[in-house]
Amino acid sequence: MPDFVDQVVLHIKAGDGGNGCASVHREKFKPLGGPDGGNGGRGGDVILEVDPNTATLLEYHRRPHRKADNGKQGQGGNRDGANGGDIIISVPDGTVVKNAETGEVLIDLIGAGTRYVIAEGGHGGLGNAALASARRKAPGFALLGEPGDELDIMLEMKSVADVALVGFPSAGKSSLIAALSAARPKIADYPFTTLVPNLGVVTAGETVFTVADVPGLIPGASEGKGLGHEFLRHVERCNTLVHVIDCATMEPGRDPISDYEAIEAELAAYGKLEDRPRLAVLNKSDVPDARDLAEIVAPMLQERGLRVFSISAATHEGLKELTYAMGEMVAAARAAAPVQEPTRLVIRPKQHGDAGFAVRRIDDHTFQVTGVRPERWIRQTDFTNDEAVGYLADRLERLGVEEELTKAGAKAGAEVIIGSMESGHIFDWQPTLNAEAVRQGPRGSDNRLG
Repeated sequence: MPDFVDQVVLHIKAGDGGNGCASVHREKFKPLGGPDGGNGGRGGDVILEVDPNTATLLEYHRRPHRKADNGKQGQGGNRDGANGGDIIISVPDGTVVKNAETGEVLIDLIGAGTRYVIAEGGHGGLGNAALASARRKAPGFALLGEPGDELDIMLEMKSVADVALVGFPSAGKSSLIAALSAARPKIADYPFTTLVPNLGVVTAGETVFTVADVPGLIPGASEGKGLGHEFLRHVERCNTLVHVIDCATMEPGRDPISDYEAIEAELAAYGKLEDRPRLAVLNKSDVPDARDLAEIVAPMLQERGLRVFSISAATHEGLKELTYAMGEMVAAARAAAPVQEPTRLVIRPKQHGDAGFAVRRIDDHTFQVTGVRPERWIRQTDFTNDEAVGYLADRLERLGVEEELTKAGAKAGAEVIIGSMESGHIFDWQPTLNAEAVRQGPRGSDNRLG
């Protein structure tokens, strides 16, 4: 089992709404005291919240299924059912949320306390007390609770840091961050020691900033070679880049300039990093040959517009000058960034109150009705109760569905699908719907009710 996870697919389900209650008040000498069925409770939401104390998605790798509580059913005596409890999923700062099936980015969660309702609980069904009217004084039915949202999402964590240390494996990035801060990353003299990003806090005068020791890149990283995309994802958040270049490498075919150009090529291929300010660090100057090579290489990098620092993470030579240069870059980047108020609002992904609907003619005998309200009403209807089906017919007529079907050319006996073609409910349509005309179930079902 890994001890750090920065990408995970989560299966989430909001709570279902509770069913309304169909009840008639009864007491001695008042056998028919009127409807008193309570409403069902609302299902719980699934909420994502940025927690600064959460640094990995490991918990969701271990337990990828999360479900909020269902709402309770209404009861007689005008007692409404209790709402289902929400569940809050804590995520690290800088988590991108995607639809796992389509890859669509749903939200980018930045800032401690930022919240997002990723799955909304179903509305509770109305009890017969709430459905009573001058026309229906004592309804013998209640509405069903709506199902809660259900979907698969991908959580993708990106480090949120001011400075990213980039370079080949074993260039000395981990040693540098350990020398600059209190971070204590794993350090060894073989490639890919760092398999997860390490964060360190650095102080330069009045500027305090974070540095990310990003795992080493290799040619082809932007195409996914090695751990490429996983590494580059962490670079994307940082507003300044520091090339850490190994001046003591003995590998054939490598030198400081070719290493720099190879890393720049990968950053360019990945994209979105062209505007980040950069500087170069020539590391391991405590090695005599490396010091000589750094003196040759520094002017060549300066010609490319880089500020260059020759340092030794081992002896701390040159670290003070480097620290203040990084602090200056960070301060400039922060000053140039637009001022944004931290997001603290709970954002709802959809609205239940949309009054619109659409009628589509499939062929001469088949028509489809789609829209939030008619599809919602279908989910609320108990098709085993004729009175409930009649109430549905009245609602559809008041909304104007029958009028639009007539305009679209529907004739008595036409097949009308409300909802999706795969799972919508099918009606043998008559100008006035009634229980005899309803067929419940997925498209293709011949189950007649009534």
